[in-house]
Amino acid sequence: MILSEDRQTHIAHVIVDGIWNDDLVEYPNEDEVIREAKRVVIEFVKRETSVDETVRQKIATLKKGVLDGTREFDLIYKKYYDEEQTRRGAK
Repeated sequence: MILSEDRQTHIAHVIVDGIWNDDLVEYPNEDEVIREAKRVVIEFVKRETSVDETVRQKIATLKKGVLDGTREFDLIYKKYYDEEQTRRGAK
């Protein structure tokens, strides 16, 4: 998953504004909070991209050719995705 810098910034603002609007926390420095939220979004995207690449490589090495977009691919992808997330300690 690739997100432009503008989209990353937008997501960070949505997160920070949502927390602020729900009166969950007060920020002494909103710019610093936005930067941190953006850093978290970037790390999340990197991790998800890495998991996706690993899963797709595993599927590609199967002797039985599984075509992307098929129900079989989706089921195998979900299984391998869950396994990879667990292996990495994300679940």
